[in-house]
Amino acid sequence: MLRETFVAMRDLPRLKEISGILIRHGLGEFTRRLRLPRAMEKAGEWLNLKLNDGNEHLPPPVRVRLAFEELGPTFIKLGQILSTRVDVFPAEWITEFEKLQSHVPPIAPERVPQLINAALGSPPEILFKSFDFTPIGSASIAQVHRAILHDGTEVAVKIRRPGIVDKVEADLRILAHLADLIELEFPDTRRFQPREIVSQFARSLKREMDLAVEARNMERFARDFAGDPCVIVPHVFWDYTNPAINVQSYIDGIPASELAHLEDHGLDPVALAHKGADAVLKMILVNGFFHADPHPGNVFFLRDERIAFIDFGMVGRISHQRRDEIVDLLAALAERNEASILDVLVGWTGSTPVDEQKFAYDISDFLFQYEHLPLKDVDISRLISDIMALIRDHSIVLPPDMAMLFKALITLEGLGRQLDPGFQLVEHLSPFVRRLILDRYRPETLLKRGRQTISDAIGMISGLPRDLIRLGKEIRQGKFRINLDLKRLDAFGKQIDRSVNRLTMGIVTGALIIGSSIVMTVNAGPKLFGLPFLGFIGFLLAMINSIWLVMSIWRAGKMD
Repeated sequence: MLRETFVAMRDLPRLKEISGILIRHGLGEFTRRLRLPRAMEKAGEWLNLKLNDGNEHLPPPVRVRLAFEELGPTFIKLGQILSTRVDVFPAEWITEFEKLQSHVPPIAPERVPQLINAALGSPPEILFKSFDFTPIGSASIAQVHRAILHDGTEVAVKIRRPGIVDKVEADLRILAHLADLIELEFPDTRRFQPREIVSQFARSLKREMDLAVEARNMERFARDFAGDPCVIVPHVFWDYTNPAINVQSYIDGIPASELAHLEDHGLDPVALAHKGADAVLKMILVNGFFHADPHPGNVFFLRDERIAFIDFGMVGRISHQRRDEIVDLLAALAERNEASILDVLVGWTGSTPVDEQKFAYDISDFLFQYEHLPLKDVDISRLISDIMALIRDHSIVLPPDMAMLFKALITLEGLGRQLDPGFQLVEHLSPFVRRLILDRYRPETLLKRGRQTISDAIGMISGLPRDLIRLGKEIRQGKFRINLDLKRLDAFGKQIDRSVNRLTMGIVTGALIIGSSIVMTVNAGPKLFGLPFLGFIGFLLAMINSIWLVMSIWRAGKMD
């Protein structure tokens, strides 16, 4: 209750704004079902809002997307993150989330020098030889300008929007509260871990707002591709870079969103598709650090047929163990090995219970569709979609890194098909899988794994007596505890509190009626309308209490 009050008071203006937008897009039922704080629950009445004309007949995914776009950068980024959760949302929701784009006006030109001065301590005319105040790109968190350093180097200057940090932090507090309410009021959603999704989203968005973090990501990618003749990563100028501003070398290339111009510059789209696929697969399967959003706007083709990646705010990390699991899954798919596929997917379920017998049957049915299909003809996007449908049917939630990875692969294959209609991602995937399988059984790898296993076993055995002694002491001292997670206990307490309040009011009302009836028999004291004044007031209060009780019970029944 304290946290709910704190959120409602601290972020009341933003709560009212969010409520109004949700109600305007036909999502008021959502706010009512969640039993949000009164400030949010009553916002529709305060603002006297109605549905936008024509929106009431739109499908829910479209209405949610329109609401997210109007809610601003935090919700747009949330929708973009949710578009990676192909394991949670069906295709129509993913399609709408993918459409989310920031439609924000550029920062006023007169504000740009102020922001640069605040970030770097000097105005742009001192820091740069020339500076173009017309942005070449404007997004929800930052916008980009072209400039030239005093040594003649052409750079891209990325400036964070003013006031964005405070607004995003308020939205993140509200989202955390909403996630708590969703898990509380919609028990079926707990398997999707709304709290964990919001927590991971908050960490990701805070890193994305810190432009120095993006610069460090760029340097990591530059090290990973050092010496690679096909890939270029912008250089970071650290003397001009901090959390509010990022200065990097300017990429003079053709964005992948302008494919029609490639052949005009003598570039071969087929060769570029193959180079891009190899680069992204190297990020994922070899480096374990990948660009999580390789859409056409973030990929540029240089005139010497090199490929440049930009915008490293959203990145994914894959551990060695996870890469081994991916390799196992791909190898099992190639061999149509049902048991191995089951082992990998069940391993990703975590604590979610799964009917393994039914799951195994559905995997067998799924593999039957690919039984006689050569591996080179496998459509990775369709394969991943089928796997995600299978996972959703069994209420399995993928680890966040895997959801982001699968989304990146789908985006990559889509871009490859735009460049080369005959593009098959699996043809590029197979050599990487073979290489990783061979690396797994190299003598030095086996020796390293054996040493680690022995070290873990010795550590577990040596620590066992100490753990038993600690457990025995806790039992003797009465400190042994069992933690129970009763998720709806607080809601149950609130329900009891409301019931007790109604019961108390009922008793008070009954007492008023009885006392007033007795007073009515006494023909003394002041009169009102010919009736004893105190008896009349008592009956009036009893009537008001009765109306309050009836309305309270009726409202509770509607909300349930």
